[in-house]
Amino acid sequence: MSSWFKRIKQGIQTSTSEKKEAPDGLWHKCPNCKKTSTVRDLKEHYYVCDKCNYHNRINSAEYFEILFDNNEFEELFSNIYPKDFLGFKDLKPYGARLIDAQKKSGLKDAMRVGAGKVEGNDLVVACMDFAFIGGSMGSVVGEKIARSIDHCIAHKMPLMIISKSGGARMMESAFSLMQMAKTSAKLTQLADAKLPYISLMTDPTTGGVTASFAMLGDLNIAEPKALIGFAGPRVIKETIKKDLPEGFQSAEFLLEHGFLDLIIDRKEMKTRLATLLELFKK
Repeated sequence: MSSWFKRIKQGIQTSTSEKKEAPDGLWHKCPNCKKTSTVRDLKEHYYVCDKCNYHNRINSAEYFEILFDNNEFEELFSNIYPKDFLGFKDLKPYGARLIDAQKKSGLKDAMRVGAGKVEGNDLVVACMDFAFIGGSMGSVVGEKIARSIDHCIAHKMPLMIISKSGGARMMESAFSLMQMAKTSAKLTQLADAKLPYISLMTDPTTGGVTASFAMLGDLNIAEPKALIGFAGPRVIKETIKKDLPEGFQSAEFLLEHGFLDLIIDRKEMKTRLATLLELFKK
């Protein structure tokens, strides 16, 4: 009788302390195809699964590293902090929720702005961070976009906004909804200055973000299979009383129906973006 069978029969189990486990953060399992790979390999593939091409969610630090030459950029407007204007309270006070989110994510709010070069071309990138309260848009996000546009106009630079958001931040109520009008109005100023605005929509881009700056790009681009929409499928179905087409909020469906200009794989993003910036110069 083999030793492993004897162990099972006798109910022998290795103690937890003796079990050899990989350290946290060493392995990654693809949520789509379940392939296991090392975090180092995943990073080398731009956080895209090399088997099924699933694009894992990443935050501003990773996007800046992928896009900017030698990861060199100047972070702009990092001194803006969110404030609980309304004394809002749900399961816990909004002020406490902000402190908790800042501790967990290491971020001040749901957007960071960097100015640098992409293959030698100047670019300001305002990138949302889903890790901070679901990338929700509050007054800080709106203000950072507004100031980014002022910076672009002053320095004659193009703007790219990377959206990854659940929509407007309900804890800021009307203040968060006001950002939709504010960002849209500021983008008109950028257009009047004849400066390009590229909107990159990643998974997920929903709610008030989709209904404002995310869909207003001179070029609207997306990552493959990104979820892009305003309301959820259930709400839409209940409103229009009709069955919805399969995958109607996917990037591919939106491209087919004219809402997007391009779908660009993250591995090709920097090269394609540099080509676009060169074309805008001409």
